[in-house]
Amino acid sequence: MIRYPAVSGHFYADAPDKLRAELNTMVTKATVKTKAIGVVSPHAGYIYSGAIAGKLFGEIEVTSTVVIIGPNHRGTGARAAIFDNGSWQTPLGGSPINTSLATLIKKHAPIVEANYRAHILEHSIEVQLPFLQFSRPDVSIVPLCLGFCNYETCRTLGLGIAAAIRDYGDDVLIVASSDMTHMETADSAKQKDEEAIDKFLAFDAEGLLRVCRERRITMCGVIPAAVMLIAAKELGATKARLLQYATSGDVTGDYSQVVAYAAIMVM
Repeated sequence: MIRYPAVSGHFYADAPDKLRAELNTMVTKATVKTKAIGVVSPHAGYIYSGAIAGKLFGEIEVTSTVVIIGPNHRGTGARAAIFDNGSWQTPLGGSPINTSLATLIKKHAPIVEANYRAHILEHSIEVQLPFLQFSRPDVSIVPLCLGFCNYETCRTLGLGIAAAIRDYGDDVLIVASSDMTHMETADSAKQKDEEAIDKFLAFDAEGLLRVCRERRITMCGVIPAAVMLIAAKELGATKARLLQYATSGDVTGDYSQVVAYAAIMVM
């Protein structure tokens, strides 16, 4: 099955040359690349969060296979939906699904099921792909769209993804797609987001979910971030670093109601 873009021309440019030029200005060119096991990357329109994502993808090694985990904003399809065959298209071309790794994830994490409906209109995974294609044109992907909300399921899935990657036998980058606080003042967003990021940097996935719930932190991809953190820790990660934090107010000049973005790498 081919998954065609749902938000090109809206979240990012739909003309190949224009998109490539846009990415060229956003993706930094680090002299030495960091070998990350996982990352958190924002998924807003590129005008707002593209520079944050671009700094992240410019500083890491993008592996030949990437698992992209995004939240299910629309609530359709399976609660842990994998797109397990075919390809995803963007204006930069098509990226194949890594069916071998997808099969292993289904084997080690039975909660995951092949379900295309969850992916068709979901933007959180799609907006990551042009950055990956720009950095690594031959990239293959495994998209996972998540719609559950409890820690135990995060742990089960995270450990299953780690077991699948170990069986796969090659380096795999795990991208968790998430924005941070939505529609609060910049000061309020920063205060709340620092609490969530502190839990993340401490490798406390359960604490991350708890603080987001208790403090009403509207981090839309907290579940993908927790799953990634659990998987990365199981795969040997010992360090996490906040690379950049910003808000939509830094672009619009309006700090009264912002959406916040963070770029985090796990090594």
